[in-house]
Amino acid sequence: MKESKYLVFALGKGRLANKTMELFEKVGVTCEEMKDKDSRRLIFVNEELKLKFFLAKGPDVPTYVEYGAADIGVVGKDTILEENRRIYEVLDLGYGKCRMCVCGPKSAKELLRHHEMIRVASKYPNIAKDYFYNKKHQTVDIIKLNGSVELGPIVGLADVIVDIVETGSTLRENGLEVLEEICPLSARMIVNQVSMQMEPERIKKLITDLRSHL
Repeated sequence: MKESKYLVFALGKGRLANKTMELFEKVGVTCEEMKDKDSRRLIFVNEELKLKFFLAKGPDVPTYVEYGAADIGVVGKDTILEENRRIYEVLDLGYGKCRMCVCGPKSAKELLRHHEMIRVASKYPNIAKDYFYNKKHQTVDIIKLNGSVELGPIVGLADVIVDIVETGSTLRENGLEVLEEICPLSARMIVNQVSMQMEPERIKKLITDLRSHL
């Protein structure tokens, strides 16, 4: 089969992209152009293997994949849940592990237990809404914040927050704690629905190869 079509990857910028390329190299998916840290390029190409890569802000990766601008994406599970795009999630890559939690001062435990009307601050309003409305059946007022959500309860804007917790040290330093765990998170590989049908051999081979290294 002549592989004239490029397989296009959208990777979440930063640590995630670096870890992903380390893993990809183990299965022969490489791109020398990406190793040049001073490069101003937006798209990196491996002509020999017919691969293209570009780096995007995490929340944009599922969008690029849904609309077919990328065949494959790598992004955190938190972003997949929040963006809720029409894509296939095909592989848990196992790194970038953390958890999505409801956090707040110890005193807020009672508010959660008694299903009181509370204010919830989060960078992830859709995840927060799904958790409180569909899983806990608790009516809450959700406030979207873009910066340090830990400030919410400290300054009295919100009773609790919904946020990613890695070590919990920032919470502890600010007198907050994990009150409930929503779900575990890690890096995931996602695939465009049409690409999966048009390039099944190449994509399935990549998934199989990666799985053997996880």
